Amino acid sequence: MPHDDALSGLDPEQTAVAEAVSGPVCVLAGAGTGKTRAITHRIAHAVRSGVVEAQSVLAVTFTTRAAGELRRRLAELGAPGVQARTFHAAALRQLTYFWPRVIGGEAPSVIESKLPLLVEACRVVRRSPERAELRDIAAEIEWAKVTQLSPEDYKTGVAKAGRTPPVPADEVVRLYEAYERLRRERHLVDFETILELTAAVMTEHAEVAAQIRGQYRHFVVDEYQDVNPLQKLLLDTWLGGRDDLCVVGDPNQTIYSFTGATPRYLTGFAIEHPGATVIRLVRDYRSTPQVVRLANTVISAARTPHKLELIAQRPDGPEPAFSEYDDEQAEAAGVARAIGALLDKGVKAREIAVLFRINAQSETYEQALAKAGIPYLLRGADRFFERPEVRQAVVLLRGATRSADAGDAMAPAVHHILSGIGLTPEPPGGGTARERWESLKALADLAEDLAAGGADLHAFVAELSRRAAEQHAPPVEGVTLASLHAAKGLEWDAVFLVGLTDGTLPIIYAETPDQLEEERRLLYVGITRARAHLGLSWALARSPGGRRGRRPSRFLAGLTGRPAHRAAQPSTPARERPRLATPMHCRVCSKTLVAAPEQKLGRCAGCPADYDEGLLEALKTWRMATAKEAGVPPYVVFTDVTLQAIAERAPTTERDLLSITGIGRVKLDRYGEAVLNLCRDREVS
Repeated sequence: MPHDDALSGLDPEQTAVAEAVSGPVCVLAGAGTGKTRAITHRIAHAVRSGVVEAQSVLAVTFTTRAAGELRRRLAELGAPGVQARTFHAAALRQLTYFWPRVIGGEAPSVIESKLPLLVEACRVVRRSPERAELRDIAAEIEWAKVTQLSPEDYKTGVAKAGRTPPVPADEVVRLYEAYERLRRERHLVDFETILELTAAVMTEHAEVAAQIRGQYRHFVVDEYQDVNPLQKLLLDTWLGGRDDLCVVGDPNQTIYSFTGATPRYLTGFAIEHPGATVIRLVRDYRSTPQVVRLANTVISAARTPHKLELIAQRPDGPEPAFSEYDDEQAEAAGVARAIGALLDKGVKAREIAVLFRINAQSETYEQALAKAGIPYLLRGADRFFERPEVRQAVVLLRGATRSADAGDAMAPAVHHILSGIGLTPEPPGGGTARERWESLKALADLAEDLAAGGADLHAFVAELSRRAAEQHAPPVEGVTLASLHAAKGLEWDAVFLVGLTDGTLPIIYAETPDQLEEERRLLYVGITRARAHLGLSWALARSPGGRRGRRPSRFLAGLTGRPAHRAAQPSTPARERPRLATPMHCRVCSKTLVAAPEQKLGRCAGCPADYDEGLLEALKTWRMATAKEAGVPPYVVFTDVTLQAIAERAPTTERDLLSITGIGRVKLDRYGEAVLNLCRDREVS
């Protein structure tokens, strides 16, 4: 076909991309703006016009699916010889080819997962982590490797990054060292080592570098905002000082920083490559003006450099719907009704998605959709009752029914069983351990709800069996249930963003400015998945009749048509809590209290006081976990004196907790529910 055909059907900005056939070129491409179309037409135009040879182009993507899509489109455009591969596939192909020549012998074998080798490393250091914790350690080693931290550098690097490791840093170092030693002894490579070795072979063997650089002269990298330091090292090695490079990405969609990805290579491209051509794609062909307007408003408050403001190209559609519910069950039922109405209007089930922040939220929606007879598909995670921790819990609970008496308190019994397999008073900091905890917590919450209605352990297990049976029906086509991370790169006619409360989005352990910015971008990604219909919802309480203390996500402030809730701030002015105008007296001997610690305890330091030692230990355990999760010293959460005062008074209401000197509204909002639950649990036991 004539090379000009590669420019047909493009808008002005896409045409500018296609005509920029030599680098350096940076394409800042917003959601739904046709970036894949632009870069494939750019490559095809360069090949068809004779500027480049197809075999000299290497297009790099992050997924095999994306690479296949690039190859398909390029073949349709008359450029079938272009290589489109993931970073790992391209590097492995080169490493395998050159290994016998420059290293000798057979190339190392590739391991798909770190877990088997890491299990052996745990035996070497005499450690027995649970499988969920093991996955988090594997992810931490991956993060260290992509950020180019050796075991010797890990402790310094993780502290500098402000990152909380899944286990103490010293343990990560020992396991990392043992893992690497075993990997080298067995002649194995993981995905990170493939990139490291390829770059190293090119650096140490000039003839290898010359051959690879002679083969590939033009590079295109998609999703450049997700590149990590190790991938950037390999890319720079491939280039060898040349600058015929085209990168494409969206700084508004950076949501994988926890894996080591960084948008700074994208946002700083023009600084690294002076004179680079920078083109912005902002015409959104995916979403209606109403969806685009909301997305622009949400991201406008972000601190992201070079953020893009989209311009909708589609006709008008319905306004996004904001819905507030009394509790999570009501929210799920409301979403199911709205989905049913869309299905009645002819929207196909496969064109509808329910998106949430964490996978444990899926169970409520699995249940609601099953009850409404609406088929669904769960993307990126096992169905709730198929998750290993849930299956393990159900087996243990079913076994417990054999010895349970009718008069036994059900909720405490369930909590006791679940605590033996990972349910703790406070959640882990993140990763798979957090997901496992969320699943167990969902079971515990359901037990409390049913217990309030008079159910015993037998009835609870029967209810779990019923729900599991309903949710295991194999749907042929259905509504997609997915986390926001799993939804990136996808789109639907209708999207429901659910559970949008502070503490869930942003997630409770996102505390630093950078972490909060990433949470905002997650919401933006969710919004921009919708073509026409968009629903955003939240629940004020977890369960029916529960305390309605939740707040809509701070990212929705001013958008919902409801009064804005002010998010708790990290510090509180001293004036917020009024000083007591009257002197305080010891509740034991009535002596006037002067020292601050005595005023907080409400008694003289020498006066005896009764308190629940078990409660104090539980409070200390909770404080340690909470401080670790937040990356702060324990005393920042509560001082020892405050914990002692709580243990002595065992408050069961918010008013009781506020009566303790030093506990103000901010700490009540942040920690009150957890502390009161601990006190109530001890009271029950």
